[in-house]
Amino acid sequence: MPPTGSLIPADAPFSAAQEAWLAGFIAGIAAAGRRDTAADDAPAATIDVLFGTQTGNAELLAGEVVAGARAHGLGGNVTALDDVTPERLAAMTHVLVVVSTYGEGELPDNAGLFWAALQSDTAPRLEGLRYAVLGLGDRGYDDFCQAAKLIDTRLEQLGASRLHDRVDCDVDFEEPAAQWTTAVLDRLAAETGATGTGTGTGTGAGAAPVAVGPARSPWNKRTPYRSRLAVNRLLSAPGSAKEIRHYEFDLGDSGIAYQAGDALAVVPVNDHALVDTLLEHLGASGAEERGELAGREIRTPSKELIAELAERAPASELAAIVAHGDRSDLDSWLWGRDVLDLLRDAGSAAPGLTELLPLLRPLQARQYSISSSPLAHPDRVHLTVASVRYGRYEGVASTYLADRVGADAAVGVYLHPNASFGVPADDDAPMVMIGPGTGIAPFRGFLHERAARGAAGRNWLFYGDQHRATDFVYEDELTELRKRGVLTELDLAFSRDQAEKVYVQTRMRERSRELYGWLEDGAHVYVCGDASRMAKDVEAALLGVIAEQRGRGGDDAAEYLADLRRAKRYVRDVY
Repeated sequence: MPPTGSLIPADAPFSAAQEAWLAGFIAGIAAAGRRDTAADDAPAATIDVLFGTQTGNAELLAGEVVAGARAHGLGGNVTALDDVTPERLAAMTHVLVVVSTYGEGELPDNAGLFWAALQSDTAPRLEGLRYAVLGLGDRGYDDFCQAAKLIDTRLEQLGASRLHDRVDCDVDFEEPAAQWTTAVLDRLAAETGATGTGTGTGTGAGAAPVAVGPARSPWNKRTPYRSRLAVNRLLSAPGSAKEIRHYEFDLGDSGIAYQAGDALAVVPVNDHALVDTLLEHLGASGAEERGELAGREIRTPSKELIAELAERAPASELAAIVAHGDRSDLDSWLWGRDVLDLLRDAGSAAPGLTELLPLLRPLQARQYSISSSPLAHPDRVHLTVASVRYGRYEGVASTYLADRVGADAAVGVYLHPNASFGVPADDDAPMVMIGPGTGIAPFRGFLHERAARGAAGRNWLFYGDQHRATDFVYEDELTELRKRGVLTELDLAFSRDQAEKVYVQTRMRERSRELYGWLEDGAHVYVCGDASRMAKDVEAALLGVIAEQRGRGGDDAAEYLADLRRAKRYVRDVY
């Protein structure tokens, strides 16, 4: 039978294949006519949506904002902040900025160059620009949404006019982000006379839907996929000060299609014993109360709880540290202490369960860099995770996986794509990977990916930890990859195997000439691991290598590294 609504008569003497071909031909002519009509119907205004992201959330939202703009009859472009020059910004008329904050109030990696240009004395005036800013962050940090605040303020200082107040989103960002998007686009549509429907992802009347950015998966923090934990294997050897484990999650019928460089979010479950101990301390019991606490962060005290306890017990040690205002002192004092410890320290001044619950944040999923390649392991996702144990204090998700998930039990997971962190598209491009400790995770996936693709590009890994005898994870795999020629260079830095500590940045400086040669040959440089110290030390070493080899000073080295960033040849997955 002809397709429903077909112009081909039911009794036409065509075979099914001929009818399908003719139906497609006629549909193509009709689509061409619609495109001609749409071409005469130019969008009322073009919206530039600029994003700055560390883990991909802001990029995903930016794509959804543009899809919404097009549905409103507005034109829309999505651009990373670092790809926008001051001159290009000055030529824009309507700008929506979606930017995350990571670490201690820092701009994400693909927004640093934009911010440096924006705050310089040579930044252009922007009186012709209308803008709005959406910030993504975590209220658990002092500098909550600092990147969004900085950009919002600076655009105003340069003369741009705010078309909507900035909205700062906590970790549960979906609802406030959707409200901001709707309010901003409705206002723009009204001001410009746009005539779109305001729904869907179309590009205007009669146009076909347009996909902008990565599609959302059906699996997310609210509806995670229940994946079977197929493998839980200890990687570190007896005697190690660390406990690093290899996990494999069965993707089953999830439809999850991951890429090397993506992250997997794990939805943890609180330790029932800790929940019961906390309930006992609070003089509470019952399934409802247990359920309330089980869904809250009870390991890491929230800022709200700390402030409340400092106010309730002004003579306490905690109150004195809070009053002093030194964040590092507070962090040191809190290390190894959980909510129960703070309640015990507060004594009779501590709140009861009813008062406590609003001061505890909802339990959040934990994201881990995927350590496998879909080409090598299409049906499973591998993770490389260090179990956090410090006396009675334990990491929520890491010990949940290590201790409390039985063999072949199900764990709630969902994919967290990271489009900016993956192997080079060019299989011939050299690749330098710097990832001590569990920072090796994505690079194991990268190496398996390049092996499966038969990539000819050279691969260099800088890896290290404390002791070679106990902490050299995946040693057999790396040795085999070297024998096969997949891993061209392997530089190891085991910090405590000698009197003087040696780190990956030490090895980088030792091989300064060769490393710079790889950069000149077009190498992509990747860094994964601790953001607070390692990533900064590695960047300082990289700048030192460039400055030494070029012999043109620090400013030249900084500009060389900036060029690598612009070319997406220096990217980081840091936390």
